Amino acid sequence: MKRNFTVRRGALDGVEAFLSVARHRSFRKAAAELGVTPSAMSQAVRALELRVGAALFIRTTRNVGLSEAGERFHARARPAFEELVAASDVARDLGQRPSGLLRLTVPRAVVPILLEPLIASFSKAYPEVEVEIAVSEGLVDLAAGGFDAGVRMGQFIAPDMIAVRLAPPFPFVVVGSPKYLRRRGTPQQIDDLRQHACIRIRRSNGTIAPWSFVSGNKPIDAIVAGPLIAYDFPTMLGAALEGMGLAQVPSPIATGPVKAGKLLQVLQPFAPMTPGVFLYYPSRHQMMPKLRAFVDHVKRRSDTSHDARLQPDDRRARGTRKR
Repeated sequence: MKRNFTVRRGALDGVEAFLSVARHRSFRKAAAELGVTPSAMSQAVRALELRVGAALFIRTTRNVGLSEAGERFHARARPAFEELVAASDVARDLGQRPSGLLRLTVPRAVVPILLEPLIASFSKAYPEVEVEIAVSEGLVDLAAGGFDAGVRMGQFIAPDMIAVRLAPPFPFVVVGSPKYLRRRGTPQQIDDLRQHACIRIRRSNGTIAPWSFVSGNKPIDAIVAGPLIAYDFPTMLGAALEGMGLAQVPSPIATGPVKAGKLLQVLQPFAPMTPGVFLYYPSRHQMMPKLRAFVDHVKRRSDTSHDARLQPDDRRARGTRKR
C-alpha cells in the first residue's frame, strides 16, 4: 500500500505542550515546566486538537485526563518526540566539539606518503573522531559524495575551494628500470618516446592522459603508447619497477625506488612542476568542529602550510590539464 509521507505544515506545533500536560495531568504544572502561561499552554493544545480533529484531553474543574484519541496520540507522539529531541542533542553535540565521522576523498598515491602519518597523530589527539578514507583518482563533488574534505594536486582544485597545503611543489618525472633502459636505451629528447613503451593513465572522464613536459617555458603534451593503461600512479610505478616500460609519475612516490637504484630518472630537463598537494574543503562557514580540528592539525604538522583560495590566475599558471 502506498503511503503519503507528507507532513502538514505546523503538524508538530503544540506536541511538546500536549506531552507536558499529559505527563503532569495539569495545564498549570505543564506551563511552569515550559516557562509559559497556562493560557498559552491551553491555546497550544486547542490548536493541536483542531489540526488533529479530535479532543485529546477530558477536562473537568479538578482533573485533566487523556481521551481515547489522546491515549492513541500519546502512544505514538511520545516516542517520536523523544527521538527528535535525541536527534537534536546529537546534532548539537557534533556542532560543539570534534566528534563523529570525518570522510575524506584522496588519491591512492598520497595515502602512505602524506595521510598515514597525519591520520595516526590526528586520531591520537582526537579519539572521538572516526576517519574514513575513500580512495578515488577522479575529481569528486564533496557535497554530492558526502565528504567533508578532499586531497588533490593544486591544479585540479576548483577556485572557490579553501585549500591547505600538504606538500610543496614537485615535478612529474619519467622513470624506468635499469633493466628496461639497458634493453631499449635511454631517451634524450621528448620525441624519443615514440620508440619506447610508455605506461599511461586513464582520466576520470574516460580519456587517456598525454604525458606533460616543458621545453623552456613552453608546455608540451606528448601522445605516447605502451602495453599498459592504469587508473592510478602507484600502479604505473609498479609496472615500471617490473620493467614493463617508462612511467611519468609524481616525484614523491618515485623517490624511494630511485634512491634504492630500482628506477632511474630520464628526460629530467623537461620535467613539469606541479603546485603540490592540498587538502581542500568548501567553506569556513560550513565547517564542523571535526573538520576544523583536522585542518588545524594539518597546519601544525606542515612547515610549509598556508590557507588560501586558489585563484583562477594561479590555476592558469600552474596548468589545468586533468590526469
